[in-house]
Formats: sequence, C-alpha cells, structure tokens
Amino acid sequence: MGVRWVTVLGSTGSIGTQTVSLLGDRERFRVRALVGGRNVRLLAEQAKELQAELAVISEPSAYGELKQALAGSGILCAAGPEAVMEAAAQPADWTMAAITGAAGLPATLAAIRRGQVVALANKEALVSAGEVMLRAIEEAGACLLPVDSEHNAIFQGLADGNRENVERIVITASGGPFRTASLEEMAKATPEAALRHPTWSMGAKITIDSATLMNKGLELIEAARLFRLPHSQIEVYVHPQSVVHGLVCYNDGSVIATLGAPDMRVPIAHTLAWPKRMQTEARRLNLLEFGKLEFFAPDLERFPALRLAREALSAGGGAPTILNAANEVAVDAFLKRRIGFLEIAATVARVLDMMGTPRADALEAVLELDQAARRAAEQIVERAA
Repeated sequence: MGVRWVTVLGSTGSIGTQTVSLLGDRERFRVRALVGGRNVRLLAEQAKELQAELAVISEPSAYGELKQALAGSGILCAAGPEAVMEAAAQPADWTMAAITGAAGLPATLAAIRRGQVVALANKEALVSAGEVMLRAIEEAGACLLPVDSEHNAIFQGLADGNRENVERIVITASGGPFRTASLEEMAKATPEAALRHPTWSMGAKITIDSATLMNKGLELIEAARLFRLPHSQIEVYVHPQSVVHGLVCYNDGSVIATLGAPDMRVPIAHTLAWPKRMQTEARRLNLLEFGKLEFFAPDLERFPALRLAREALSAGGGAPTILNAANEVAVDAFLKRRIGFLEIAATVARVLDMMGTPRADALEAVLELDQAARRAAEQIVERAA
C-alpha cells in the first residue's frame, strides 16, 4: 500500500482520537483535513502532530482561537458548517466519518459523493437517511466500510463473498451497566451510573445508548442497510464479555464469528488498511483468561428501545429518522437530569406514535423530519420536566 491521504471528520471525539493515534506513520498516511467540534486545543495539537494540511473547527466563534493556536505552523484553518462541508469534500483516499449524531449527515454525504473510501462510525447518519446514503454510494461508486465493532465483525465474516448463502447475522451487546438491574433500579438511575460502561470506553451519547440498548437498535437498522438484509435475518444477543462482536450464520450450518478484545482501534485499523491489515497496539485477546463466554436473549420489557428500533425498521419511510432524532433529544435531556432513565425510551415511543411513517427519500425531507421529531420530543420532555 502506498501513501494514503486521509481526512478525519470528528477528530476530537472518542473515535476520532483513536483514529488519530493510528496515523503516525507518514510513509503510509498523510492527513488532508481534521475536523473537530469545539475542542480547539486538542484539534490544534492533532493537526501539528500529524502535519495536517487543513484544520477545521465546527464552532464558528472558535476560529480566532484556532488560528492563533496554529500560527506559524503553515496549517490552514477554518471554522463553521460550510468549512466542515468543504473539508469533507476535499480529495482524500480514506475518510473517517465520526461526527456524532444526525449533525454528521451532511458532511458524511459530502465525503461519499467524492467517490472514495468512507469509514462510517456515525451510525445515526445511515439510520436517519438510509435511502439517501445508499443511493449516493451507488451513484458515486464510493466504498462504505463499517467501523462499529459489530458491523465490522460481520463485514469480516462476509469476506468470502458468499452473501447469497447467509441465513442470518448476529450482532452482540454487552448489556450495558444495567444488564441485571430491575425496572425499579433503572427508574432511579443517574447519568453517572449510566455512563459507567462495563467494557467499552466511548463518548457520553453512545454510552447512554448502550445502557438503554438503543445502540443495538440503531445498529440493527444500520446492519439491515449495510448488508441489505431484512430485519428478520438480524438477531441481537447479549454477550457480557464483549469478546464475540458478530456472527455470520450460513445455510450449510457454518457460523463465522469475529472475536477480539474490546478496543475500537481494531475495527478502525481494519478499515484504515483495508483490504490489507496493519499493526496496532491494541490489547491481544487471550481466550484462556475467560472461563466461559455467555450469550442471552435481550429483555425487551426492561429494554424497550431495541423493540422500538425493530418496529421503526419494519415500518420504513421516515420512522428510523424519527426514532434517531427523538432519541438524541431524550438522551440529552437525561444527561441534563431533565428526565429519568426509563423516560428516554418512553419519549421515543411517544414521538413515533405521534408522527407515524412519513416519507423521507431526499436529504431535505430527512432534515425537515429530523427537526420536526426533535421539536416533538422536546415538547414531551418539557411536559415531563
């Protein structure tokens, strides 16, 4: 593999910083652009360390601070939503799409339309605008590689190309911090308790999604779109050890499982070097350390978010867009202590009931529906608060 030019959208977040940690070899990787959210100091440090051509901060008011931090470095800098889009559209061989939530959708689409390799860590973009993204991928001839550990595991399990012989796939869930908690205990859960994930180190939003199992719901929708499978062929197992990330079950009875230590650098590196592989410092999996590996069916009474996601996928249209938008509002409200933990899924359910399944087959329609669902969720949160 020759020198690969890369762009990282969301470089200051959890996935972004782990991606940056893999880009130090300048004989293999050169950085076209880094895009951060609000952390100017970290973005400037990353840009100087990797000798990036361009650094962009999404917060417009932070431009002066970023310009000062990069003074004398020769690195170009910019700020604001338009600059983010321009950075995403810059020529690059590989782009990490890791801007969290629906906010990352426009930039992810801009990278896809460039027609190169896009490593997708922003599952919400594919959930909210699946038809739009898949159509853009086909039109541009782009290659979309999954970064989520579960989807990356399935991708590796499908490497022999026999997709027509797949009976079903299985994505795994750790079960989060409340795997064995009662509904009464979950009703009293604080943000601090919900953020104590037993196996993974992730950002706040995705950690809360893991606690409600909405993360698996979003991944269910993402898997259906990535691998073009009906929801009836996609299962979710609770697997507390987080060792088996995904399974592909074939019609000859074979099951191919992808295993690894719970370290996001592994799937990131897989997409970064694909179709080859690269050395990482990730912890090596030693199965002798585990006395057993456990698997359970998810409890949909205690974790209704997973059921809501499957129902939204089955309903089609704009239902997944509504699900994702309402969930983002509800999670934010929980983190700000405006609603309780169990009210996250309850809020999503009420918004889905209110809004039905409108069409969302163009970007403008998706964005309008996303905003409408957010307003509806906010009204429900206000009344609950």
